[in-house]
Amino acid sequence: MMLEARFILNTDILNIRLSMTTHPLGFLTTASRKLLLCTALACTSLLANAQSDTPATAAGAQPTHVVAVSELSTIPVPEVPAKAWLTLDANSGQVIGALNPTQQVEPASLTKLMAAYVVFDAIKNGRLSLDQQVTISEKAWRTEGSRMFVEVNSQVSVDDLLKGVIVQSGNDATVALAEAVAGSEGAFVALMNEEAKRQGLADTHYTNSPGLPDPQHMTTVRDLATLATNLVTDFPEFLHYYSQKEFTYNKIKQPNRNRLLWADGTVDGLKTGHTSSAGYCLVSTAVRDGRRVISVLVGADSEAARTEASLKLLNWSYQNFDTIKLFDKDQPAVQARVWEGEAETVDLGQTKPIWLTVPRGKGPDVQPIAHYTQPLIAPLTKGSEVGTVSLSLDGKILREEPLAVMNDVAQAGFFGRLYDKVRLMLQ
Repeated sequence: MMLEARFILNTDILNIRLSMTTHPLGFLTTASRKLLLCTALACTSLLANAQSDTPATAAGAQPTHVVAVSELSTIPVPEVPAKAWLTLDANSGQVIGALNPTQQVEPASLTKLMAAYVVFDAIKNGRLSLDQQVTISEKAWRTEGSRMFVEVNSQVSVDDLLKGVIVQSGNDATVALAEAVAGSEGAFVALMNEEAKRQGLADTHYTNSPGLPDPQHMTTVRDLATLATNLVTDFPEFLHYYSQKEFTYNKIKQPNRNRLLWADGTVDGLKTGHTSSAGYCLVSTAVRDGRRVISVLVGADSEAARTEASLKLLNWSYQNFDTIKLFDKDQPAVQARVWEGEAETVDLGQTKPIWLTVPRGKGPDVQPIAHYTQPLIAPLTKGSEVGTVSLSLDGKILREEPLAVMNDVAQAGFFGRLYDKVRLMLQ
């Protein structure tokens, strides 16, 4: 106890003499150096454990709840005649507004978004090519529901089959592509479920590739919004299929069922769906002034109702909310103190821009709050995640992003580390 009291009482003298002497511990007697060294070494493991056990949020902080942006707006959410809906800003990844976002629903032909994602991935990775010819099996030919009208044993290019899936919503074309990618539809469905798991679609399960009714074939509008965002982000080179208004195959011309392509020039996708049990469904997306919004709507009563409601949701999302760039690429969110390193501070942030969606005009009121491991002890490696930054408005969290070390910080020499250990002990 007396030793602790002397450390506290002599803290200022210790700091002054350490800065004045050429040897960091030169003013101490040999016995005092040994005592100080032993004390510092004894707490090394304690400090290491403190760093490894400290959570990314501040001590005592509770798990944060991220709210939909519409919860902070004075503008009411639109009344939409549907079982469930959700709008999302693709630039920020934030949910703008939603109704029953986690209620399980039948996706119907919205299933083809995942089927297309798996096919696009196969093309991108060289397992399939657009000009590759696919032999149409009897199983594909016999698939019920909406059709491209391919003929059994005929050869159809992957490019035409994709138009059949996306523009015409052909179930026969979907099964043909599934077999081309995985050998059988069953194996392809397994790939769809694996991809759903990889994307974090926790409430989604597929039993077939086109979206035929099945009690176990389910999803949510939240999962559909995530899938749609990933599709437009990961495969921009294939988005032109979704804005194609019609496609003729086997002398049969069929229009794209997404009527928003005619109603609004900013809309460039994505997919319709309908069964008697699922109702009329639509995942739509538009780009206005460089900002992409995605709308998911399921369970409307008619084709006209889903079109009108989807456009209403898109307009509401654009007119009443802004998306701002809060931090540019490589711009630090915070500068943190470093211990036992060759540098005393390090920048924490991200290597990509951070966008935030807020109620219109509320951008200047956003408050970034950093939570990171303390103490930060060198060595630190660029890219290592050490905490989070919460972006809040009116006391509510809109978004959380990881905080990463933006520069390497090498470990200091022996006496530099020892000095910092002592200073940490005295804090």
